[in-house]
Amino acid sequence: MRTRPLKVALLGCGVVGSEVARIMTTHAEDLAARIGAPVELAGVAVRRPSKVREGIDPALVTTDATALVKRGDIDVVVEVIGGIEPARTLITTAFEHGASVVSANKALLAQDGEALHAAAVEQGRDLYYEAAVAGAIPLIRPLRESLAGDKVNRVLGIVNGTTNFILDKMDSTGAGYQEALDEATALGYAEADPTADVEGFDAAAKAAILAGIAFHTRVRLDDVYREGMTEVTAADFASANEMGCTIKLLAICERAADGGSVTARVHPAMIPLDHPLASVRGAYNAVFVEAEAAGQLMFYGPGAGGSPTASAVLGDLVAVCRNRLGGATGPGDSAYTQLPVSPMGDSVTRYHISLDVADKPGVLAQVATVFAEHGVSIDTVRQSVRKSSGDEVAIEQGGGGRRAGGEASLVVVTHRAADAALTGVVDALRQLDTVRGVASIMRVEGE
Repeated sequence: MRTRPLKVALLGCGVVGSEVARIMTTHAEDLAARIGAPVELAGVAVRRPSKVREGIDPALVTTDATALVKRGDIDVVVEVIGGIEPARTLITTAFEHGASVVSANKALLAQDGEALHAAAVEQGRDLYYEAAVAGAIPLIRPLRESLAGDKVNRVLGIVNGTTNFILDKMDSTGAGYQEALDEATALGYAEADPTADVEGFDAAAKAAILAGIAFHTRVRLDDVYREGMTEVTAADFASANEMGCTIKLLAICERAADGGSVTARVHPAMIPLDHPLASVRGAYNAVFVEAEAAGQLMFYGPGAGGSPTASAVLGDLVAVCRNRLGGATGPGDSAYTQLPVSPMGDSVTRYHISLDVADKPGVLAQVATVFAEHGVSIDTVRQSVRKSSGDEVAIEQGGGGRRAGGEASLVVVTHRAADAALTGVVDALRQLDTVRGVASIMRVEGE
């Protein structure tokens, strides 16, 4: 074993960074044996140097992150500060001064991954980021290496633990959105400002990274269609249960049937209870991969938290250090296909549409005509009538609603159709006098 240690600079010492430092210290002998050389924490860049950090030598702490990454003796920089700047500049500076980089920064990689990979290649350094997607779950490396000889056609995943916890609570207990969010916040699963999670921004960044790796093409954050889950209601779950489904916030990355383009999207969706992703509970993550030769694969585990994320960071650190000792670099960016990213309107799936309509003869026929005019085929229709007591009475498909002057609801489930066609249907339905409102639109995935 080489006696000179490989020196590591740590940028950020919050929940994840402090756990990385702890594992490096407590597992130092094991890490050295696995790498073939000892690793040494050479500096820790923080914003508040006066804070007590258990297990970290205060002499290693600095507020000058730039000076730390410019040190010529640093072998690997671990970046866990997040955000776009100063992380982007610090990473490129690290490359320029001879260090490889391990990052957990999903937002930066989704926005500027191409430029960062180019900078790494130019300097002959590694850029690894397993921790950027799904925490401790080994996902980036299997897609980038284990499936390198296969053709991935679809990646379907639950990649945000906060939203999965909320939706799981709504489904299992009947809680409303706000009640479930309050519980997630109290348990530490949701931030004080949960916008990045519940509006789908976090999942969209991860979808951009996954799509780029899976399909060997450039996918930026702006290419990902995004819908949050704040409008999901108890009524949506009731409808899902009637169909034998539940509701998940899904990141969906697909190769077009003709192979000529890809799509990436994040939105709530109904998914059948017999699909493996339907059973993912609480704050866990899972990603379902469909490949041509390997078939269907699922990766499951804790998707966030200090220890799980630190586990992924340390796995990358070991790989990068091994490369460093061998005088080589690992697999980098692979975007040789240069496939275009299609707009959301080209995505094809099934839809569940709930309408509030007038309870009068001919309404169902009018609604069906709108679907037909836009080339969207109807699979099933369920109609119910609201009585004066507020209860609903289900009636047969096509029953027409004979209680004149009342209100009724129609639930229409379509066959597969393009999203643009469905948008045309909804716009036209809103113009009908007999349609009081479009209560809910939910995509149906995973069938």
